[in-house]
Amino acid sequence: MKLVICAGPPSSGKTAVLKFTCEKLIRKGYKVAYLKIDTQYATEDEVFREALGIPTKKVYTGDLCPDHVNVLVLGDGLDWARSMGADIFLVESAGLCLRCAPYVEGGLGVVVLEATSGIQLPLKLGPLLSLADVAVMTKIDLVSQAEREVFRARINEVAPDVHVIEADALHGIGIDPLVRKIERYPELSGEPVLRGVPPLGVCTICVGKKEVGWNKHFGILRTLESDLFYRGE
Repeated sequence: MKLVICAGPPSSGKTAVLKFTCEKLIRKGYKVAYLKIDTQYATEDEVFREALGIPTKKVYTGDLCPDHVNVLVLGDGLDWARSMGADIFLVESAGLCLRCAPYVEGGLGVVVLEATSGIQLPLKLGPLLSLADVAVMTKIDLVSQAEREVFRARINEVAPDVHVIEADALHGIGIDPLVRKIERYPELSGEPVLRGVPPLGVCTICVGKKEVGWNKHFGILRTLESDLFYRGE
């Protein structure tokens, strides 16, 4: 089974990209399963199930970071997708933590970025972009050719080896290169592990401490002027 993990900022067009991709894969005879990971509200699983007739699941992350939940549930998700007889397992993650990335070794990592979000966006995404295999630029019809070229150059500045695809996801234009990339990508083998290094650790903010100011917290800290340092047990 092939694994595709798709992430990107909210409203960037992830679902539209995956929906057209899924339609094309189904027409080619592939069996596809879909998992949606979001914070508190999503209907994409229902859309995929009703419109495409494929098995779907949805996970709400609540108080946990979506990328963390992706790590926790992906093992069960892979077992479920295999039990559904899937050839390709599509995972759509909210991917809101710009210090993490949900991609795993052996799976195809796809990041979706809207060209209308500003030419500096690629420089701000960190591992969400730098660890991806494919970057899909959406809403290309809403910007000038010059803006598209600068946006693409910014992507390659952050991730020189990433495969950039320009697409009008609203109408399914430019999706075929992603479909071909998935078809050529090898099947997942062995136990998947995260790409890159997760953040330094669980901090007191992560566990719910609400006070503001470094001197109210413990663990890996920093002040406005200092570099990182450790405080407390």
